[in-house]
Amino acid sequence: MQDPPSSPSVSLSRDELDAYWMPFTANRQFKADPRLFVAAKGMYFTTHDDRQVLDAMAGLWCVNAGHCRPEISRAIAAQAETLDYAPPFQMGHPGPFQVANRLIKHLPGDLNHVFFGNSGSEAVETALKIAIAYHRLRGEGTRQRLIGRERGYHGVGFGGISVGGIGPNRKFFGSLLTGVDHLPHTHNLEHNAFTRGQPEWGAHLGDDLERIVALHDASNIAAVIVEPVAGSTGVLIPPKGYLESLRAICDKYGILMIFDEVITGFGRLGTSFAANYFGVVPDLMTVAKGLTNGAVPMGAVLVRQGIYDAFMQGPESSIELFHGYTYSGHPLACAAALATLEIYENENLFNLDRALIQYWEDAVHSLKGLPHVIDIRNLGLVAGIELAPIPNQPGARAYDCFLQCYKKGLLIRTTGDIIALSPPLMIEKHHIDRLVTTLAEVLNAL
Repeated sequence: MQDPPSSPSVSLSRDELDAYWMPFTANRQFKADPRLFVAAKGMYFTTHDDRQVLDAMAGLWCVNAGHCRPEISRAIAAQAETLDYAPPFQMGHPGPFQVANRLIKHLPGDLNHVFFGNSGSEAVETALKIAIAYHRLRGEGTRQRLIGRERGYHGVGFGGISVGGIGPNRKFFGSLLTGVDHLPHTHNLEHNAFTRGQPEWGAHLGDDLERIVALHDASNIAAVIVEPVAGSTGVLIPPKGYLESLRAICDKYGILMIFDEVITGFGRLGTSFAANYFGVVPDLMTVAKGLTNGAVPMGAVLVRQGIYDAFMQGPESSIELFHGYTYSGHPLACAAALATLEIYENENLFNLDRALIQYWEDAVHSLKGLPHVIDIRNLGLVAGIELAPIPNQPGARAYDCFLQCYKKGLLIRTTGDIIALSPPLMIEKHHIDRLVTTLAEVLNAL
């Protein structure tokens, strides 16, 4: 068993806490009773009051190989001492070329070109722009409409929240992008509650894309973007045949299919990517989070050969895509990514032990029948536990569960009244036992 992380001393006054506007956080509530992590190692965080907290969320869906891996830390430090920054426009350094070649070895089909950004949000914005530009290059400039899905999460850029389908993320920001439509989500408690793995019911929901095509005409639709498993909305597992249906309809009408694998990528389902797991190859794929094990921000878009080739036309001296970021392929991010991919490969984390996945499934489903639990769903090393809401207080029950788990030394994530679990892939059975035991204690006391 790994040693717990050491705890450096830390003391922040209320005024010091107030200066930082925290993301996706009830700032006033947090600053009245802060929860601060000051160290991490392996499966555990250390809090500012020197308690050990088991990480059941891989940080924020990203620390797939466990915290503070020395291989990654050493690679980042060595890179910082050698080349701290290199301009990515009209110049290069070895890092992004090395990461791209290492990464495409784990991808299905002809997803064999990589465009780097700094986050999942930037990856989504990039993928949407590439999709629209691709059709224009092919003489189909009317293909500008984008299709997302209800309850989808694709980051916080204007493109991402436009194709995304989570109401609170959208409502404050006006009309967003025009020319966007949404597929229905696949969540249905009546038919699919307490399903283990993919539900049998719901493949027909993909057929709604035919309705959208009939409404707008395929000549106006550029791309469809979906999460293979919707994570941030509460772990929605695709019904059997659903993703295959979307792929077939996109092929039928010449629409690009984008998989947002920011969460499902890098071993989360027991394979390198969800595309490998489901046997469905998208035209574009967005990744981030696990790409660097969360150590340095980095995102990427994976692109099929034919799409890349469409841009490689005209004079060789001309810029093919007028898009990019100051920190695209940043040297430190590349160092972290290479070290992370090395860990995944050496420790076979893209091919999780099936017995461990089964143990995980049995453990989380053992919570069925506890107070307020109305659904449990799982796939790979991810699970969602849905709670009955308190009348007129949506989200309050799950948030109380989050707070009580934290007090008992367990980090979970909640969205609405759904508990999301997505631990580091290095989790062992005794961690799973502690996780489920703690959750059971909390649920029984709510």
